[in-house]
This record gives sequence, C-alpha cells and structure tokens, in this order.
Amino acid sequence: MATAARLLLLLFLTAAASAWEMNIRLPTEMLNGGEAVVAPIIHALRPLLGSGGQLAARAGVACDSWRLGVEAHNVIGWKTVPARCEGYVGHYMLGGHYRRDSAVVIDEAIAYAESLQLSGNGKEIWVFDIDETSLSNLPYYAKHGFGATLYNDTSFREYVAEGSAPALPETRRLYRRLLQLGVKPVFLTGRTEDQRNITVTNLRRQGYSGWMELLLKPAVHAAGELQGSAVAYKSGERQKLEDAGFTILGNIGDQWSDILGTPEGARTFKLPDPMYYIG
Repeated sequence: MATAARLLLLLFLTAAASAWEMNIRLPTEMLNGGEAVVAPIIHALRPLLGSGGQLAARAGVACDSWRLGVEAHNVIGWKTVPARCEGYVGHYMLGGHYRRDSAVVIDEAIAYAESLQLSGNGKEIWVFDIDETSLSNLPYYAKHGFGATLYNDTSFREYVAEGSAPALPETRRLYRRLLQLGVKPVFLTGRTEDQRNITVTNLRRQGYSGWMELLLKPAVHAAGELQGSAVAYKSGERQKLEDAGFTILGNIGDQWSDILGTPEGARTFKLPDPMYYIG
C-alpha cells in the first residue's frame, strides 16, 4: 500500500512539473519584405498547484503574491526582482498579461478625462512619466533578467542613447485622446538634461507630439545615482506647474514615486511595473 501511495505521489509530481516546464512561443512578426521574426520563448508559469506550500512557491505562486505586493506598494525598497521570479516576470511582461493590465488603467483614465467639464483656458494639463509609462524599455530589460540583475546605470544610459525604446501603445492612446480633448500633456521624467535631445527624438519616433513641456533632472550624477528622492523631485516640479497657474487634471506613471507627494494632481493612475523600484 505504501509503495502504491508513493507511486501515485511520484506520478502527480511528474505531471505537475511538466506543466511548469512547458514553453510557449509568442506569435511571429513580419518585417517589411516578408522576413519572419520569431519572438523569444518564455515559460508559461501558471499557478496550477494552488496554495500547495513550498511546491507551489517553486512553481511561481509566490511570485504572483510578490508582484501584488509590489503593485500595492506594500513591498518597497527592493533592489532586484527575486531570482526565482525572473521567469515569472518575463512571462508577465511578454505574455500579454502586462498589456491587458495596462489597458485597464488607460481605459479608466480615458473615461475619467472624457467625463470632465473642461474650461478650455489652456491651463489644464496631464502629467506623464516616460520610462515604462510613455516608452517601454522591455528590449533592454529582456536582456537583463527582467529586473532580476542589479541595475547598471552605464548600460541603461547607453540603451537610452540609442533612442530606440518603443511606445507603450495604451499610454499613447490616452495621450492622443487628451490632445483631442484640449488637455496639454507634460512629460515629467527622471531622465537627465543631457538626455533631452535623444528623448525628444525617441518620443517623436514613437508618435508623441504636441506636448507642452518636457521636464528632466539636472545632468548631475554621483556614483551612478541622482541626488534626492524621486518623490521630492517630481512633487516639486508639479508644485511649480501649479504655481504657474496650471491645473493638473491627471498624473500617470509606473512607479508610486511618480504619483506620491503633493500636489499629486486631481486624479492619479498607476501602470504596472514589476521590474524595478524607484523610491
């Protein structure tokens, strides 16, 4: 009897493991000229085992919980994605879930904007973050463990200098709708003044135009980090906008530090980002 029970347990574990090891491939894309480009293979980490203790944690359920803690701003101050969650985060970012979550946020933002009775005085603005909000750095992070490796300022700045970051289509949809409504977009980013020209070029390449202002940090680096917190910097810049007579109708970013600190704006929207934390 004991032998039979052990055999059944072994069969269950084998079947469960095979479910986790399944690979999926994203659809191929066609370049101009008909050349097929195959998207990267990613792991289908699905919580099929429920709350099964350590077995479930190895399967990725703990990574689901970790990501929820990050998005709810309960897990803070972290430097890297947990090593065991690299595959899970990669699947989330590339497998469609990230885009669906982003679409929910943007749909709410557009519904809110369309419900407003605008004055049309030219002083109504919407604040946009850039990285992982207006532009996506997934091509960079896909090569650097989806945040599971420690941030390297030098290599990331080299990537930014290429000006090749794609737009997050959902955010661009909000941006264009706001322009139609007469709301002026303002970019407020942690990028620095020495990156202004390439950032403008990148934004225009990706279909962004007509913004009122692009606000960047001073080009001062110390050991790869900028002085002061992101919350203090961004809230300070928003205060300057209000002091100049502008009304911040909305504020959107991927980090809590994009939307915390007074004045936040009449309403804030948080896009998902489990790849890095900025405080």
